[in-house]
Amino acid sequence: MAGPHVLIVDDARVDRLVASRVLESCNIRVTVVEGPMQALRFLAKEQDVQLILTDYSMPDMTGYDLLVEVKNSPRLNHIPVVITCTDYVDETVQM
Repeated sequence: MAGPHVLIVDDARVDRLVASRVLESCNIRVTVVEGPMQALRFLAKEQDVQLILTDYSMPDMTGYDLLVEVKNSPRLNHIPVVITCTDYVDETVQM
């Protein structure tokens, strides 16, 4: 049986493929979706996701927007969210 369940949210096919292969090689169950809206639809049905790994820069909705939706949901707010970004834009880094 596979280990923890991670949801990967990224609009870049190569990034989804690389992340999923690395995690699967560690016996982690992976689900991949192309964007935040797909992720929210998936999370509305799925109960066992233990981590969301999301890209920041995506069309229509950012990874930060997804984080806000997850943390505002009483049913989902326990799930940790990791936001990644390969773009180098100073305004994107807000810490």
